[in-house]
Amino acid sequence: MAAPAAAQESPPVPAPAVGDIAGKLSACEGGDLKQAEVLLLAPDGGTKSPRVDKQRRFRVPGLAPGTYELHAYVPGCEPQAYRVQVSAGQRTEVEAVLSESVSLETTIEVTGRQLTKGEERTLSAEAVKVVELTQARQQTADLGEVLSRNSGVSVQRNGGLGSASRFSLNGFSGEQVRFFLDGVPLDLAGFGQGLANVPVNLLKRVEVYRGVVPVRLGADALGGAVNLVSSDGDEPTGGSVSLQAGSFGTYRGSVAGQYKVGDSGLFVKGHAFGDLAQNDYRVDVQVADDRGRLQNVRVPRFHDGFIAGGAGLEVGVVDQPYAERLSLRVFGTRSQKELQHNVVMTVPYGEALSGESSYGVLATWGQGGMLSGKLRLDAVGGYSRRDTNFQDLASVVYDWYGNPGVERRQPGELGVTASDQVLWQHSALARVHADYEVSSAQHVRLSLAPTFVTRQGQDRLKQGTDQRDPLSAQRDLLTMVGGLEHELAVSDGRLKNVAFVKGYVMRSNSEEVLPGQVFQRRDQSNERVGVGDSLRLFLPYGVLAKASYEFATRLPGPDELFGDGVLVLSNLGLRPEVSHNANLEFSLEDWRTSAGSFRGSVGGFARLADQLIVLLGNDTTLSYQNVFAARSVGVEASAGWTVPGDWLALDANATWQDFRNAGGGGAFDAFKGDRIPNRPWLFANASARLQRRALLQPSDTAALVFTSRYVHGFFRGWESQGLREFKQTVDAQLVHTLALSYVRQGTPSLGGTLEVFNLTNARTYDFFGVQRPGRALSVKLTADF
Repeated sequence: MAAPAAAQESPPVPAPAVGDIAGKLSACEGGDLKQAEVLLLAPDGGTKSPRVDKQRRFRVPGLAPGTYELHAYVPGCEPQAYRVQVSAGQRTEVEAVLSESVSLETTIEVTGRQLTKGEERTLSAEAVKVVELTQARQQTADLGEVLSRNSGVSVQRNGGLGSASRFSLNGFSGEQVRFFLDGVPLDLAGFGQGLANVPVNLLKRVEVYRGVVPVRLGADALGGAVNLVSSDGDEPTGGSVSLQAGSFGTYRGSVAGQYKVGDSGLFVKGHAFGDLAQNDYRVDVQVADDRGRLQNVRVPRFHDGFIAGGAGLEVGVVDQPYAERLSLRVFGTRSQKELQHNVVMTVPYGEALSGESSYGVLATWGQGGMLSGKLRLDAVGGYSRRDTNFQDLASVVYDWYGNPGVERRQPGELGVTASDQVLWQHSALARVHADYEVSSAQHVRLSLAPTFVTRQGQDRLKQGTDQRDPLSAQRDLLTMVGGLEHELAVSDGRLKNVAFVKGYVMRSNSEEVLPGQVFQRRDQSNERVGVGDSLRLFLPYGVLAKASYEFATRLPGPDELFGDGVLVLSNLGLRPEVSHNANLEFSLEDWRTSAGSFRGSVGGFARLADQLIVLLGNDTTLSYQNVFAARSVGVEASAGWTVPGDWLALDANATWQDFRNAGGGGAFDAFKGDRIPNRPWLFANASARLQRRALLQPSDTAALVFTSRYVHGFFRGWESQGLREFKQTVDAQLVHTLALSYVRQGTPSLGGTLEVFNLTNARTYDFFGVQRPGRALSVKLTADF
C-alpha cells in the first residue's frame, strides 16, 4: 500500500556531523511514476517524505548518522523497503528498483560518498568562496572572465588574450591578492603570464579567500588569496584535451593526463598548452586628416599579437611508508606580446614588444599518521627562473593604420630613448606545514615559508660602453611568513573557530640608480606581526554564518619594488602595507522545496588599510606608490533558483564597494576622501541556464546559457582633481554573452560549445580607458577519457 505522505519540512542544518541520502526510482512496467512516493523512517521513529522530481530523483539532506528505513511506492508496482546506513559527512546513493518479483524484505547494502574537497572548503570556518569549474570547462571564456562572474570579483584587462589584467577582490588588486596553483605561488608553478591566461581546462576548481588567508598557504596578503586547484591527488588514470578557435585570430589548446602504474603507487602526470591571438579587433581612435584636424575613425589593431606555450611533467609516488605523497615537477613556459599603444591608447606603436620565459622545478612531500596518527607534515621546495625581454627599437613613427611615417630623431616608441634589455629573475621557495590533532575537536597548525628573489639585467644597447649598466644594480629580496593556528569545534561541529597569529620578515638589498649614473644603496628591513580569527556557525533552516577578521600585512613584491622591465618603473622606497580586514556573510547553499532549489548569500566587508600600494601612471609609464591610508567597505549579495527537474537555473549577484583615500599626509593627502581612481565600484552579473538531459542519448546534456555583466562608470583619475565636466571617465557598460553547448557523458566524454561574447557589440573599456574587443565568436571542443 502507499506510504503515508508526511508534511514537507524545512531542510535540516547541513553540518559535518550529518549526512545525506540521494536516490532515484525505477518503476516496473506499467507503473505510474507521476504518483511515486518515498517515506523515510528514522531510528527515533520520525518520518520524512522527500519530493520525487520529474527525473525520478529524490534527496534527504541533514540526517544524523544511523540506520534508516526507506519505503518506495509507485502505483502498479510492488512497494519496496530498504535499510540504508548513513554516515557523518557522507552522501548515500540509493537506486530503488520496483518490480513485481522483488519482495518487501529485500535488503540492500549501500556505501556512502565522502564530501568533495570543494564542499569541505565551503563548510569550513575559512572565509572562502569555492568556484567549481565543471561547467566552465565547457565554455570558451578564459579564467579571468569566469571568475569575474562572481560577487566581489572584478577582472580588468587592457585588451584581448595575453593583455595585462588586474584582478580585484573587494577593492584590493594586484599583488595585494596572492595567487597559487595547488598551494604553490603561481609564478613558481609555471604560469608567470598571470591568472587570466591560465587554461581553464587544466583546473578543477578555484578557491577564493576573502581578506583572511589560512596559514597553510604561507603567504602575506592584504586583500585575500586565490588558489587554483588542478588536482586533489586521487584522480584515476585518464586525460583530457581541449581545442578552441575564435574571432580576432584566437586559438587555444590544452592537453593533460595522468597514469598510475598498477598498485605500485607510482604515477606520472603531465600537461601542455598553447595560445595564439592576433587581437586585430577594431578600436575607435582619432587620426589627423590631410589638414591636421583630428577625425574619429575605427581601425583594426595591427600590432597586438600574443603567442604562448608551456608544459609540465610530474613524477611521484603515493601511499608509501615514507610518504603519503612524494613528487617532483618540472615545468617551462614561454610567451611573446606585441605592444599596440601607450597606457591611455592615444599613441600607436608598430614595433615594440615584450617576451617572457620561465622554467623551474618543484618538489612536494606529505606524510600523515605520525605520533599515533595525530601529526601530519607537508613540505614544498622549488626553484624557478624568469627571463623578461623588452625591445623598443623603432626608427620611424607609425600611424593607426599601421603605416610607417617620418623618421625619428632617436629610435624608440615608448620613451625618449630606445630599449633592448633583458631581466633575469631567480626565485627559491620553501614551505613547511605541520598539523597536530590535540583531540577530535582541536587542531594546532604551524607553517613557515621563506622566499628569496634576486634579479639582474642587461641593457644590450650599453654593451661596449664604459658606463655601468643600470640593470646590473643589485636587486635582492628575502621574505619570510610564518603562522600558528588553533582550530576548535564545539556543539558536534556546528560551531567552529580558528584563531591564528602570523609573523612577517622582509630584507631588501638594492641599489638605486640616480641621474648621472650614480648608484646609491637603498636597503630595507621590516618585521611585522598579525593576528586573526574565523568563525563558522550552522544556523536553523540550512543557513551558514561566517565571520572573520585579520590584521594583515603584505610585503612589497619584486615587480613592485624593482619594476617589470617593460612599462612599470622601480620604486625601492615602497613600504609594507597593513590592513584591518573584516567579513560577515550569511549563505544558503541548497534549499529544496516543491518550487525548486534556492541558494543565496548576503555579506559585508571592511578593509581599513595603511600605506596602501597602488599602481599609478601617466601616458607612458607606471609605478607603484604608497597611498597612505585607504578604506574599502561594501556589500555583496547573490541569489539563485533551479526549477524542479533542473531544466532551468537562474543566478544573479551584485557588489557595491566604496574604496577611498583616507589621507594620512604625503603626496596624495590633497585627495583625501576621494575614491581610489580607476576602480569599478558597482558591478553585477546575471545568468540563465536552460538545459535538456537525454536529448539524443540517455547520457547527454544540451544547454543554452545567457550571461550579462554590468559595470557602472568610474573616474580614471582622482575625482577632486580638475573640473568634473572635463574629467576622464570610463563609461558604464553592459555586456551579454550567449553560449550553446552539448556534452555526451561516457568513455570518452565529448563536448562542444559555440559562444558569442559581447552579443550587442557594445563599446567596452577597462582600466585607463583602453578599448576591449567587440563581438566575438568562439568554438570549443573537449574530450575527457
